[in-house]
Amino acid sequence: MTKKLASAAPELDLIAWKILEALQQNARMTFAELGRKVGLSTPAVAERVHRLEESGIITGYHAAVDPGRLGMTVRVVVRLTIRGGDLQVSRAVSVIRDLPEVMRCHRVTGDESFVMEANVVSIRHLEALIDKLGAVGETSTSTVLSSPVERRIMRRRDVEVLIERH
Repeated sequence: MTKKLASAAPELDLIAWKILEALQQNARMTFAELGRKVGLSTPAVAERVHRLEESGIITGYHAAVDPGRLGMTVRVVVRLTIRGGDLQVSRAVSVIRDLPEVMRCHRVTGDESFVMEANVVSIRHLEALIDKLGAVGETSTSTVLSSPVERRIMRRRDVEVLIERH
């Protein structure tokens, strides 16, 4: 018996997965090119992509930007622990949302309340970021040396294996 990917997710056939994998590799691909790649006409592939967008499986398209090339050469992981209740957490969220250095932020379980990825220009800039976050909670910071997995493409075979195992 095959498990579904998500209760609200539509059943994905092989063509849908080929579309997803191709767009994750190159989201600027034209519908004509994508259609040739997956064996559909341009209108048919456009309709399939539209359905994947409407279902929420495709959540958007973006340009990947290298922060280091923009001068933000130091990447860090910051863990923030909030002592207190909802008011303190809401205050922390407001502060975090206003920090342009923070590229990603996750509310997590465990000892920490939040885990963030940030890019800064220098160690002095990092110190200023830590001071801002320190005003709302306790911080712990790690500098990223390298990223062996920068971005992973969601592939049908990998997802199906993971779902079957778990």
